[in-house]
Amino acid sequence: MRLTYGPWGETLNELASAARAAEDAGAETLWVPELHRSATVTATVLAGATTEARIGTAIALAFTRSPMATALEALDLDELSSGRFVLGLGSGVRRLNEDWHGVTWDKPVKSLRDTVTAIREFTANCRTGAPIEAPGMRIRGYQRPFPVHRGRIPIYLAAVGPAMTRLAGEIADGWISHELCSPAYLQERLLPQLNPRPGFEVVVSACCSIDDDPAVAYRRAAGLVGFYASVRTYADFFAFHGLAEEQARVVELFRRGAGADDLAEAVPERMVELLTLSGTAEQVRDKLSAYGGRADAIKLTPPTHGVSAEETRLAQDRIIELIGDLT
Repeated sequence: MRLTYGPWGETLNELASAARAAEDAGAETLWVPELHRSATVTATVLAGATTEARIGTAIALAFTRSPMATALEALDLDELSSGRFVLGLGSGVRRLNEDWHGVTWDKPVKSLRDTVTAIREFTANCRTGAPIEAPGMRIRGYQRPFPVHRGRIPIYLAAVGPAMTRLAGEIADGWISHELCSPAYLQERLLPQLNPRPGFEVVVSACCSIDDDPAVAYRRAAGLVGFYASVRTYADFFAFHGLAEEQARVVELFRRGAGADDLAEAVPERMVELLTLSGTAEQVRDKLSAYGGRADAIKLTPPTHGVSAEETRLAQDRIIELIGDLT
């Protein structure tokens, strides 16, 4: 199972330094999200700061750019990184698309299928000058005058629900899990829907918090668990782990206006233990082994909710140290 990493930085310079350190430690892929920064701009920073690790978006929002704009950015990033780029796409949720980005939300599974089809059609044919036809794309009189490093850039899809997960298994080159994804949930709920074929990469995401004192490690990760537990949409996930009552308490606190620190206080150690890779370095190594035979790669990320920047830095340092010990 390959170790990959989602570097963190309060500035882009710090992010680049973390990426270099993770690459030097042996991280095979470096992933960047899209929320507080643009995924493609951040990926550009990492591509310029590294030389060997793959650079992936985990994820770029699929519907907030046109398929052509996404394809152009992917081609440029693939050229900049000498063929190291992985385009990770996700739909996001309805509120984010409509309220934050002003994008119409309509049949997201079909829309994501059409988006992937259009991106692949464009990247494969943009140099020919021939007409390009794809769902939502009708291009005439266009020919890219610049080099194309690869005409088919790997596209990974992030998915949580069953329909989107089945789509990822059907059309994508890989799948990226939600940040909370236990080995049992992966085995029993997700892999049967993915039905991964040869060459398809299953990437499990995991919040990782390491400290010589397990209680400190659990506390750092509790805010992230509380953040996701506040979302009613994830009720089935928490119920699967026997955490329905615990989630209900977090949801009620959130409804009353609780902040990240309060939500973290409401998360018992049992939730953190089941849903994150937290504890001492030895405990985290044991938890990692539970994904063996189920996932092809694991994407480790430090906790970022309800903790200070300094605590995230400490967590990041310990993860990079772990990667170096295991690779």
